Amino acid sequence: MPTPTPTSTGRLLRTALLALVAALVPLLAAVTLTAPPAAAARPAVPTATLTEVTDFGTNPSSLRMYLYVPDSVTAHPAVVVAVHYCTGSGPDMYNATEWHQLADTYGFVVIYPSVTRASKCFDVSSPQALKRDGGSDPVGIKSMIDWVTHTYSADTTKIYATGISSGAMMTNVLLGDYPDVFAAGAAFSGVPFGCFATTDGSEWNSACANGTVTHTPQEWGDPVRAAHPGYAGHRPRMQLWHGTEDATLRYPNFGEEIKQWTNVLGVAQTPAATDSPVSGWTRTRYGATGDQAPVEAISLQGVGHNLYSYGMASRALTFFGLDSSGPAPQPPPGACKVTATTNAWNTGLTASVTITNTGPTTINGWQLAFTLPAGQAITNGWGAGYAPATGAVTATNASYDGTLAPNASVTIGYQASHTGNSAAPGAYTLNGTSCTA
Repeated sequence: MPTPTPTSTGRLLRTALLALVAALVPLLAAVTLTAPPAAAARPAVPTATLTEVTDFGTNPSSLRMYLYVPDSVTAHPAVVVAVHYCTGSGPDMYNATEWHQLADTYGFVVIYPSVTRASKCFDVSSPQALKRDGGSDPVGIKSMIDWVTHTYSADTTKIYATGISSGAMMTNVLLGDYPDVFAAGAAFSGVPFGCFATTDGSEWNSACANGTVTHTPQEWGDPVRAAHPGYAGHRPRMQLWHGTEDATLRYPNFGEEIKQWTNVLGVAQTPAATDSPVSGWTRTRYGATGDQAPVEAISLQGVGHNLYSYGMASRALTFFGLDSSGPAPQPPPGACKVTATTNAWNTGLTASVTITNTGPTTINGWQLAFTLPAGQAITNGWGAGYAPATGAVTATNASYDGTLAPNASVTIGYQASHTGNSAAPGAYTLNGTSCTA
């Protein structure tokens, strides 16, 4: 075989390179000209956020205004004013309640007023606050409503107020000062309109807080009517919530609120309907029996001041009439999950109960309600306090396991005697919300 010369070697290399390029060109063209695969469609994610509004109008007490407008806001939306507790803020109320999530579902707007004074409590005490357009916080909140009504063409027949503790007291005040503005209110752990009244500049009224201020229905109704003298039009409906063990604004205030609002709305003091929508709750309705009765009052047995839990806003929403789910208000499913097992012997058993917070917000303090099967009686337990020993039982968190972050779990248990039925309870409610079992 002849030895290749440099010239022949070059020709061979050029020929090989040309062949390689010829082979690559179609591949390169395919890479260049072929369209990339279409991106998979993604579900829509809410983009609405809590925003602050400034320069919203007359604001004598320098309140701040926070606003949530959902992506799904309707053409003429309803407006809910959600009022925070002492030491809180508008953003705190946004984070601690599910009103903005309900707004995403139903298309209404939520206003979160925010106090700037040192106490972070709303003024429900001064003469200015207890009179229509008298000054202080109610005037600023009314300006926020006017701003939203103008900006979003809101439905002026669908303005509502709700609040917790100091916010509940302000809910009472707002409905008294501006009966022509609000359609209804929902007050969680509050006191009657005017109960906290002072003349010395103090924000706190110990006699009222301790539940020692009592009046006749007429005497309670008079200061509400005096807040807007001569007004003879529509009066907003009121929903009231209170725990029997409230040590901050004591439980007698609940009965005084019922006296006040039944008198203001001109309905009988005797309930038109009484039921127990959740174990440990007693609900009374005055003036009508349906979901939008003039006055609805819910008493929570064994519950303290911080009674608000996930799911209660949906019940207030039904009372407002903004919930299209039907006549029987139910808590949102999946807010909690309970897994329970029992291990039995002749006349006894042990039960293990795991509670999971499947809601979006942290639970600070919990009560798990369930009904033991007939013949069972708890003899001891761990992880919680149990009372009573038979029948409808409430397990209250221990000092070390009362906080449940979203998706967090806690396991508790008890030992019980039985007379043949050793099954675990079939249903549970956590802070009044039905759990998936």
